[in-house]
Amino acid sequence: MPNANAAMPAAPATRRVWTPRIEFPSELPISRHVEEIADALALRQVVIVAGETGSGKTTQLPKICLRAGFGRKAMIGHTQPRRIAARATAGRIAEELKVELGQQVGFAVRFTDRVAESTAIKVMTDGLLLTEIRRDRRLSRYDAIIVDEVHERSLNIDFLLGYLKKLLPKRPGLKLVITSATIDVDRFAEHFGDAPVIEVSGRGHPVETRHLEPGEDEQADLLRAIEAIEAAPKRAAQDLLVFQTGEREIFESAKFLRKALAGRFDILPLYARLSANDQQRVFQPGAARRIVLATNVAETSITVPNIGFVVDPGKARINRYSYRSKLQRLPIEPISQASADQRRGRCGRIGPGLCIRLYTEADYAARPAYSEPEIQRVNLASVVLQMRAFGLGDIERFPFLDPPEPKAIKDALTLLHELGALTDGKLTAEGRAMARFPLDPRLSRMLIAAAKFGALREVSIIAAALAVPDPRERPLNASAQADQAHATFADRRSDFMATLNLWAWLEKTRQGSTRRGFTAALKSAFLNPARIREWREVHRQLLAVQQQLGLRLNYKAADYADIHRALLQGALSLVARHDERGAYLGARHLKLRIFPGSCLAGRTPEWIMAAEVSETQRVYARNAATIESRWLETAASHLLRRTYSDPHWSAKRGEAMVFETVLLYGLKIVERRPVRYAPIDGPAARQILIRDGLVGGGTWEDALEPPLPFLKHNRQLAAQILDWEEKGRRRDLLASESEQCAFYDQRLPPDVTGLRSLRNWLDQGGKRADGSLRMARKDLLSGNASPSPDDYPARLHLAGTELRLHYRFAPGEADDGVNVDVPLG
Repeated sequence: MPNANAAMPAAPATRRVWTPRIEFPSELPISRHVEEIADALALRQVVIVAGETGSGKTTQLPKICLRAGFGRKAMIGHTQPRRIAARATAGRIAEELKVELGQQVGFAVRFTDRVAESTAIKVMTDGLLLTEIRRDRRLSRYDAIIVDEVHERSLNIDFLLGYLKKLLPKRPGLKLVITSATIDVDRFAEHFGDAPVIEVSGRGHPVETRHLEPGEDEQADLLRAIEAIEAAPKRAAQDLLVFQTGEREIFESAKFLRKALAGRFDILPLYARLSANDQQRVFQPGAARRIVLATNVAETSITVPNIGFVVDPGKARINRYSYRSKLQRLPIEPISQASADQRRGRCGRIGPGLCIRLYTEADYAARPAYSEPEIQRVNLASVVLQMRAFGLGDIERFPFLDPPEPKAIKDALTLLHELGALTDGKLTAEGRAMARFPLDPRLSRMLIAAAKFGALREVSIIAAALAVPDPRERPLNASAQADQAHATFADRRSDFMATLNLWAWLEKTRQGSTRRGFTAALKSAFLNPARIREWREVHRQLLAVQQQLGLRLNYKAADYADIHRALLQGALSLVARHDERGAYLGARHLKLRIFPGSCLAGRTPEWIMAAEVSETQRVYARNAATIESRWLETAASHLLRRTYSDPHWSAKRGEAMVFETVLLYGLKIVERRPVRYAPIDGPAARQILIRDGLVGGGTWEDALEPPLPFLKHNRQLAAQILDWEEKGRRRDLLASESEQCAFYDQRLPPDVTGLRSLRNWLDQGGKRADGSLRMARKDLLSGNASPSPDDYPARLHLAGTELRLHYRFAPGEADDGVNVDVPLG
């Protein structure tokens, strides 16, 4: 769910009443339902208008609300899913009402706000209306809200409908109009208390549907469909609308068709991020017959004029979150029957239409009836964060039309915990600040961290770049030249540093150029001017939010480490380690590779981080950088899992040690590091001190300065008893290790776990403490043994000569038994 913090003008106390002449085009089906809709608005708070494409509901409903008396004391809000549709809709309404766009009819999209004090009808993206909730919980600037294209079931639409469902009882005077294609409208009606549904017919002409058996070459299939259309009888509308899965596919198809059709058609692209001038070309008639290559934006949001033919490959690129891999995927998937019918509905408005589907009729019949709501296939971290910031309660109890899966909510909470936005389910100070940014939570976390690392200036540029599409262009017919141009910005260590290099070049070039010269320089460097502008606008917006939060830009340039440690705070689960097979192992054992377009491609740093790990044909780390594994231990302290192995006594350190392995999502960031055992397991460390240090420690204590008197005494006594064992040819005199350990265990306090704490205790207890640890002979003798030194003389007196005796118990050895030192000569 988007967020923004642009200043919003307060609702004026008085508004100049605007009473325009309102006419409804007779050719539009909705015009026959004007009175029915107005009457329903008078009686009910929520009205649902269902109509197929071309019914006129998008442009005429605001006028119906205006005619019914709304838009006088407050505005009529009209939401669209996409910016391109918001602009086009506002322009069309203003034209029909014969007013200047930006006055009585205005529009607002990201970075553009053409709304005046006199505005009665405000067309905007649904995301922009959501941003107003932060400062105007009651949406008091509106007396009617129209939510268009709800059948798309985007995350924004579902959240907006849930919020309005909670708001309506608090504002009985607010009217809500929901518009949808004729898709599952009963669900919407039931959600809003059996709201009335007004059906508006769409096409006025029949549409023939043909299915082609698909071949192995999709472009060849497309050409077959176009040739079939060329052979079809002449129709009132002659232009073709061809659906594509994305911008790249549009560029590839355009290149192919221009060559294959040899100028017989004018080929036009249409996608959401197309520049405004290029968008307008689609709506203006041309001299030649046209083929419009469009993404889903033309499925419902935009009505392309003069379309008599539709070619539908039956596919779309769907944003889908994987609960297994924790990746946001963009697979190309078959569309639903409802979407296919929407595409079919784009022709047949002017005259009989023809829709050619590049898949079989059986394939169509086997597809799901409706598209899956976005809330059930994306990560919900942003939604949960904004809901907590808005004080809207738990997501589980929010009145969504289709509640999200519990595992989706769990993953969202897990990510927000990773980012430090939530602790024990509650919003942290960092989380509240993150919610203020119009960014993905990962990016906003990077900014919060950057302020602490003194790298906010640099990270603001990087975060803004990551929030918009890559401005670098790589045309298929000039890929080598584009690569060469982009290489001037590259950095061997980091794509993020390359972004900063590009920004520095942009600033330098812009300052020394006219607007036209700057645009020319961008194009010569294979950079998209529209996306560069969007990058700069997002950056400007981020600076504004930072100022509101009191975050200060650093004046001194940040170094590589500080920049990337800040970025790392938002990418803790997007790190990877190079393995011996040449690939990278990421979080949760995910195997991935560096994206071929990265500055790091072809290199193998041991550790990398990425701004995004996504799956297309393969799993790629995009926008990657080299990092130090030691940074992770500090950055991810709340996520680390530590394992310990091989606890042992260290004579050098005088305490128990253990080998520590530190893991982050299964990745070993530290391996077998020796650490003190006492802080980890004090009782176990104490037992090692007793067993291996005091009882079985060998001669380590000989080097102690100052020595431990009790230990020296006990060692000497034990040595004496061992000597008796040699003399008595037995091994059962000295008390067992467990018996000796029990002696110390009964006397040492629990907090004595090593040499340092032992000395402290002895110093505090003085002679009494030392005495308590001195063993008597009985403490070291096993059982009832009581040997006498007289039984084993040390010397033998023979013929007036004293000979020294040695005792050794070593059966089978030459010196086993009693040995006598006999002097020679």
